[in-house]
Amino acid sequence: MARRLPAAVQPFLTWLTAKPAPGEAYRAHTAIYHFVTAIVCLLAGVALSVAILLGPLFLMVFLPVALIVTTAGLGKLQVTIYHHCAHGTVLGTRERNRRLGSVLSVFLLIKHFDVYQKEHMLHHSAKRLLTEEDEFAQFLFGSCGLKPGLAKEELYHRVISSLLSPMSHFRLFVLRVQSCLLTHDRVQNWAGAAFWAAVIATAWGAGVFLEFAVVWLIPFTVLFQIATALRILCEHRFPHRQLVEARNKEFISNATAGVFPGAALPACRPASLAGVLAWGGWWAEMLTVHLFVRVFVLVGDAPCHDYHHRRPASKRWASYIHERQKDQDQGCAGFPINYFEYWGLFTAIDGTLETLSVFEPPAIQDKGV
Repeated sequence: MARRLPAAVQPFLTWLTAKPAPGEAYRAHTAIYHFVTAIVCLLAGVALSVAILLGPLFLMVFLPVALIVTTAGLGKLQVTIYHHCAHGTVLGTRERNRRLGSVLSVFLLIKHFDVYQKEHMLHHSAKRLLTEEDEFAQFLFGSCGLKPGLAKEELYHRVISSLLSPMSHFRLFVLRVQSCLLTHDRVQNWAGAAFWAAVIATAWGAGVFLEFAVVWLIPFTVLFQIATALRILCEHRFPHRQLVEARNKEFISNATAGVFPGAALPACRPASLAGVLAWGGWWAEMLTVHLFVRVFVLVGDAPCHDYHHRRPASKRWASYIHERQKDQDQGCAGFPINYFEYWGLFTAIDGTLETLSVFEPPAIQDKGV
């Protein structure tokens, strides 16, 4: 892309694909930058949704876009801030990270931060990854109903059914409420319940509960859960049984790949009708499918999840695009194989399900989240 497209579009393509151009200048970011952009995205989505509901009827065609932007803000708070608070790499001290993580736990109605932090550290252990104690495996085998050895077609059927099933979404939401408000922490339980009761009572008392349901509850429940499920589905692969049993750095390397939104450029030049159509189709795909994936699913540093598993303690995670590329260019010191990647979310999900369909688990058991 960098060789064949104008330099002016490269910053956008770097963000969209999460891959920098060869020799591109390093762009440093901070955790606060990601926190602020997540909040701005969330507020922009809510404000746009409200403006659409208050405006002329024809604006309703843009409501899905607004709801997706709101969901993107929620997702980035979870993926980049809440997650990295568990690693202690957002704020300056462990206690500040814990406080922020606890606030986000209540705000997003997700797992109690202390419980999540403990389980997430197990997820990063080579001895626990892809076992019954691993949150990734628990989600796939518990919430999605997937099983090793099933035909890929059946795995797809179960994934699609869980994404479209109202009952599945209801169960997921109930689990979210239980994991956040029915915990060992009575202070958080009561504070969280009081907060959400006040929010709902305010919307109801003001006579805007229907608008509140559209602007907030739809992205907060169904859309947020769909985006989270799609993201988790492409986070890891299932290596050969010998690697799983070895549980070494080669296992870690093979269990996680980069997932970059984007597609290869057309081979032809736009000098003919066929070439113009090919390039027009490429731009259309980039600005619809892959842009949607980047905004809705692969938010924040999700495309470089493999970098995070290889360098989980890195304090430079906020500059994930350039940090991963730099580590790759230097051969990923300390690991037996370098990074590898999928291009396109659905290619990555297909890779996960393909490896799961032929996987022979030595010690994985079904367990709900």
